[in-house]
Amino acid sequence: MSDLMEPAASNVAEYSVSEISGALKRTVEDTFAHVRVRGEISGYRGPHSSGHAYFALKDDKARLEAVVWRGSFGKLAFKPEEGLEVIATGRLTTFPGSSKYQIVIEAMEPAGAGALMALLNERRLKLEAEGLFAAERKRALPFLPRVIGVVTSPTGAVIRDIRHRIADRFPLHVLVWPVRVQGETCGAEVAAAIEGFNAIAPGAKIPRPDLLIVARGGGSLEDLWGFNDEAVVRAAAASAIPLISAVGHETDWTLIDHAADRRAPTPTGAAEMAVPVRAELLAVLAAIEARSGAAISRTLQAERRAVGNLARALPSPDMLLALPRRRLDEADGALERNQRLLLGERRRRLAESAFQLSPSRLEAAIRDKRADLRHLDSVLIHRLDAGLRQQRHALDRLASALRPHVVAQRSGEARHRLVVASDRMDRAFAMLQDRRRAALAGAWRVASSLDPRQVLERGYAIVRGENDVPITRAEDLVPGSHFQIEFARGHRRAAVAGSLDADVQPTARPAKGAKRARREQIEEVQGDLF
Repeated sequence: MSDLMEPAASNVAEYSVSEISGALKRTVEDTFAHVRVRGEISGYRGPHSSGHAYFALKDDKARLEAVVWRGSFGKLAFKPEEGLEVIATGRLTTFPGSSKYQIVIEAMEPAGAGALMALLNERRLKLEAEGLFAAERKRALPFLPRVIGVVTSPTGAVIRDIRHRIADRFPLHVLVWPVRVQGETCGAEVAAAIEGFNAIAPGAKIPRPDLLIVARGGGSLEDLWGFNDEAVVRAAAASAIPLISAVGHETDWTLIDHAADRRAPTPTGAAEMAVPVRAELLAVLAAIEARSGAAISRTLQAERRAVGNLARALPSPDMLLALPRRRLDEADGALERNQRLLLGERRRRLAESAFQLSPSRLEAAIRDKRADLRHLDSVLIHRLDAGLRQQRHALDRLASALRPHVVAQRSGEARHRLVVASDRMDRAFAMLQDRRRAALAGAWRVASSLDPRQVLERGYAIVRGENDVPITRAEDLVPGSHFQIEFARGHRRAAVAGSLDADVQPTARPAKGAKRARREQIEEVQGDLF
């Protein structure tokens, strides 16, 4: 039986799975160390939380898994998008954990200018649907800003043109945020510059700009691609500071032009939009000042003539005060007459009050009050007598109700009701005791069925280790350890002798002779245990 279980001899070399996977990995990486693959991006869901991006490149017949590590993802000229056809440059490798091969992308470019235009149009439609290009979101530019922030390259001709044009028209404070206007990091730097200018607090050490200009010279579609970045468009649309886009020449259009508050055909045109001409403003102010002076002079002359005409038309002070003086004299005479009449009326009322307070009238009033008091005294005594009589009648009725034979009759009725209630209570208590006994018997039967000692009566045993912890697995019995076996009647202590690895980790099914030897070995071990 043991001969049948041995494999047939062979000269073929044996490899482990890891060795095969490593050999395949080295072969693929050496053969395809640098490849360019053209395909359509599929399954892209954005970068992973780790910063890596996972997707696939496919055509009409095959599919190739792809990965862009975090360090390479930030250097891509444009970010991957679902359904975009690209040319990816990188190296092939394998993933031994799942027996797959994939391309590790180091650079990526659209598959032709038509793909760039398709990507640009798709991005434009997406951002337009979100309302970032709506006309009602655009704000008017300040007429005369005090500080202008410029986002551009600090070394190009664009910043020199803007500074010279602003200095010629209206010199003011210009802040430059240096960025790369071309290349892989262009979009991220421009978006960070716009957000940085907006983050400056009013009244800070660095003055907050009243107007922003994003400028760059002309170039090809690839050169201006950084200004089509979605982050740049969103930063321009979310800017709280009015923004002028001056990217490229008049025929060049980028997505930031749609999101900006105003588009300038050239960087010089943006400077002309930003500030007026100082000389023209001075001339206009001088003309307004001259016209205001002439208007004020004419107004003063007209007011002087009007005041003179009014002075001639007004009457003299005596004429104006004649009528009020007469009214005052008449009021003075009427006041004197009214005072005399009021004084006479008060004297008459005082004489009448003195007559009513004479001693004879007071004595008559006292007699009348005494007569009233005597009448009230007699009425009160009569009412008290009537109340006493009513109380006596009530006490007599109560005394008759409390006679001995009446009390005895009522006590008998109460005793009868008490006996009836006692019988009913005894019957109810007996019924309650029966129900409680039945419930207790049912609970005792359930508890008896759950008693582990009933299980032990059927031939089972409980194995307990240290601290009376039950042992349920054979691998928990370590050779040399002590344990206790509980039977239905009594306990026995035992120890594990020898090695039980064959019991803990069984492998192939043994033959009949091996089973018999194994059973004898177990019986021998159990004999040692007990």
